[in-house]
Amino acid sequence: MRPAEPLPAAPRQALYRLIWRWHFYAGIFCLPFVLWLACTGLIYLFKPQLEPLLERRFAAVTTQAAQAPSRQVAAALGAVPGSVLHSYELPGSAGDAVRILVARDGEVSRVFVDPASLKVLHTVAENDRFMRVVAQLHGELRLGSSGSLLVELAASWTILMLLTGLYLWWPRGTAWRGVVVPRLGSGSRVFWRDLHAVTGLWISLFALFLLLSGLPWAKNWGGMLKSVRQAYAQTQVAQDWTTGSAAQRDAVLAAGRAAAGHDGHAGVSAHAATADLSQLDRIVPLATAARLAVPVLVVPPVQTPAQWTIKSDAANRPLRAEIVVDGRSGDVVRRSAFAERPLLDRFIGYGIAIHEGQLFPPLNQLLGVFTALGLIVLSTSAAVLWWRRRPQGMLGAPPRVNGMRYPAACIVALVVLGTLLPLLGMSMLLVLLLERLALRHWPRARHLLGLALP
Repeated sequence: MRPAEPLPAAPRQALYRLIWRWHFYAGIFCLPFVLWLACTGLIYLFKPQLEPLLERRFAAVTTQAAQAPSRQVAAALGAVPGSVLHSYELPGSAGDAVRILVARDGEVSRVFVDPASLKVLHTVAENDRFMRVVAQLHGELRLGSSGSLLVELAASWTILMLLTGLYLWWPRGTAWRGVVVPRLGSGSRVFWRDLHAVTGLWISLFALFLLLSGLPWAKNWGGMLKSVRQAYAQTQVAQDWTTGSAAQRDAVLAAGRAAAGHDGHAGVSAHAATADLSQLDRIVPLATAARLAVPVLVVPPVQTPAQWTIKSDAANRPLRAEIVVDGRSGDVVRRSAFAERPLLDRFIGYGIAIHEGQLFPPLNQLLGVFTALGLIVLSTSAAVLWWRRRPQGMLGAPPRVNGMRYPAACIVALVVLGTLLPLLGMSMLLVLLLERLALRHWPRARHLLGLALP
C-alpha cells in the first residue's frame, strides 16, 4: 500500500501522510469485502447465461398443446398445499415448463409445471435458487439487514480508499510510467508497486460507479433515498428497486409486484388470495401478445379486485413496461413504460442495469468483468505490498505527523463525503476518537498504529 516515491516537503508532506493514513485504514478494513464483492459480483454478471443453463432440464419439456393457465396454476398450488398465487411467469419458448410462483406463510416458492400434462417437474424456494443465493451473498452476506449495513459500510470505506488512492498515486510531473503503464523489468518491488498503482488508476472510476449505483439497494442509504423520494414525489409511483432485509427484497423481486400496497406477507394481498384464477385464461394470451421484454410476469390483483398486472421484469430496466388489465373483461386499464417513471427512478434504473451488466450486453458485462478482476488484482497487490513493507512490530500505517492540522479544504471534503455516506462519516469519527484514546492512554497501541513519529 506504500507508494515508492518520496513524500513531498512539509506542509504538503503532512497532508500527504494524513491522506495516506486514511487510505491505509480503509484498505485494512475493506479489502476482504472488496474481494468478496468482486467475486460474487463476477458470478452474478453472468446470470442471463447461467440461469438458463441451470434450468435447462425445464426447457422444451413438451411438444403437445398447453392446457389452460388456470389449470397450470391449480397444479402448482396443489404442489404447495395452503399456498396462493404469487405470480405467473410466461414460458420463454413454446414447450418450456411454466414457472409459477406461489406463497405460503411468507415464503415464496417457484413451481415448474409441464404446461401440457400439468405434471409438477420441480419445486424450489426462491431463496434457495443459485443466483438468488449469489445475490444475497453479494448484497447482504446472506445475513439480512445486518449484512446489508455491513456491506454498505464496506462500500463506503472502499469509496474513500479509491478517492484517496487516486490522490496518492496521481502523477505530480510528466512521468506516467508506473502510473498509466507498469515498468517491467525493474524488479519485484517495482512490479508490485506498479501493478497496484496502474490497476487502481484504470479501474477506479468504473469501481466508483459500481459502488455508487449499488447504494440504492443498501438498507441505510437506500432507506434514506426512499424517504427523500417519497417526500418530493409529485405522484405516488412505487419504486422499482428494493431496500432492507433479504426477505423483503426476495419477496418483491419474486412477485414482481406492480404497485404499492404490499402487506408484508411475501407480496400477496387479500385480493390475490381471493382472485378468480379463471381470469388468467383471458389475461395470459394478452400478455403473450403484448411482447414485453422477458421475463414477463402476470401478477394477481393487489389494490383493486380483478385488476391483474402484466409486467416485464427484464434486467435491462429501461425495457420494462407494465399493463394493468381488467380480468373480467380483458380491457386494458392503463399502460406505463420506463420512460414515464420519475426522473430519479429512471436515473437509478439506468445505474442498476449497468451495475448488473445488462444495459448494453455483452459489452456491459465485459466492463463489469474488467472492473471485478481489476479490484481482485488491486486487493491482492495491496496485501502483498503491505506484507513485504510492514515495519517489524507495527501494523504499517504511515506515521502520523504530530501537530498536523487538517486543511480547510480537506475538512470540507471529509464533511461532504461523511454527509453523503453517513455510515462512513460516523465510522471515521469513531476512528479519530480511537486514535486519540490510543495516543493518550495506550502506548503499545500508539507504537503499533504509528501514531507518533519516532
